[in-house]
Amino acid sequence: MKYLSFKDGDKLPIVGLGTWKSKTGEVSQAVYWAIEAGYRHIDCAAVYQNENEVGEGIAKAISEGLVKREELFVTSKLWNNSHKKDQVLPALEKSLADLRLDYVDLYLIHWPIAFKAEVGFPNSREDFYTYDEVSISETWKGMQDLKEKGLAKHIGVSNFNQNKLNELFEVGGQKPEMNQVEMQPYLPQRGLVEFCAEHGILMTAYSPLGSPDSRAEKHENDPKLLVDPVVKEIANKHKVGAGQVLIAWSIARDIAVIPKSVNQERIIGNLAATEVKLDEHDMMQLRDIGINHRFIDGSFFTGDNSPYEPSDLFDQE
Repeated sequence: MKYLSFKDGDKLPIVGLGTWKSKTGEVSQAVYWAIEAGYRHIDCAAVYQNENEVGEGIAKAISEGLVKREELFVTSKLWNNSHKKDQVLPALEKSLADLRLDYVDLYLIHWPIAFKAEVGFPNSREDFYTYDEVSISETWKGMQDLKEKGLAKHIGVSNFNQNKLNELFEVGGQKPEMNQVEMQPYLPQRGLVEFCAEHGILMTAYSPLGSPDSRAEKHENDPKLLVDPVVKEIANKHKVGAGQVLIAWSIARDIAVIPKSVNQERIIGNLAATEVKLDEHDMMQLRDIGINHRFIDGSFFTGDNSPYEPSDLFDQE
């Protein structure tokens, strides 16, 4: 297994199990199978509404001696309705209770936008706070407190562009240690990758296989990454699956990657992507794939009823 290293020497296994959209009743078993297969990195979030099941899977694996807690790297995320400084700690405490853990290895601000406390997903303008009402700097100070308390060994963000990261740098103190964003060959995020590298921020790629079912409105004409001719050609060359090529692409870029699955065979296969070595020609083909597409376009947060714009979320590629 390849690892990424934080500045304090802590290691992050480059491939983790994603749990977004994993259905209730399936997640606990998927987490157990993943740990059994050799995964040591589990990615979850409060808004996925399955952290209690993730916790069950982890607890079972630990109780059966498959793994020790300190051998696991567990990530969780702060939802948008807990961005006030005094809400950050209770939100993490709820996740820790669900996960049956004393600490998480990494805690991320899930999106750089804020909802009111009672809002899960917004339906009207009144459901949002503006940056004037709740700044991301305020939220970041709450995150810094968590690290100081030892409840999160590392802190970072998700879905943050360069401007928003610069805002957090101005807070002083601990900088973000991770930025988790959508990344796949149709959306390589080269500018953001370069920016994060310059500032010592590690990166994680979510939806590495494409995620056409994740938009506010279904787009039947979305390109399909898993059947892209370039991806298929490289898969055939290496005698592996298309999904393994897409996972190996992130690994080759030194970016952590968290494919989601609840299928035991696919969970094992995704981890085996660590053994797929893409050569320079493969990477050049993927670089020149000729399609630019963002599957997670943020439209569920930036519509007519929102004070936020797409530019609050994404750099212009």
